[in-house]
Amino acid sequence: MSIIDRIRENVKSGTVIPKPESIEEYEIKGWGKSRGEDALVYYVPMKPSSKTQSSKRIKVSDFESAYHELIGSGKLTRTWFDSHLPDCAKDGGCSFTTIGGIFELLGEATYHRRGEYRRND
Repeated sequence: MSIIDRIRENVKSGTVIPKPESIEEYEIKGWGKSRGEDALVYYVPMKPSSKTQSSKRIKVSDFESAYHELIGSGKLTRTWFDSHLPDCAKDGGCSFTTIGGIFELLGEATYHRRGEYRRND
């Protein structure tokens, strides 16, 4: 089963994404599109000045690339993320920890330290 199939099967709307340094909750909204491809959509915490809930998207291809890096090197770092997934990185730092958090939910990775997730063996 592919990593995307596993995400679709196990990470449902309403799931709270583990975030290592945030006390606010990031929650899965569901699936949508981003830049022409399927993407996982998640809510970001509302700012006090906001009147509507904001959301961000992570493309399927970004999850696949990040998973390939995690499996191949045994870790996923913010440095790798910034250089290999620049469009996703431009959307904000929370996208890195969202990918890492999803991998944690699937039992594939564990937060090791700031900017690094390690593969679970």
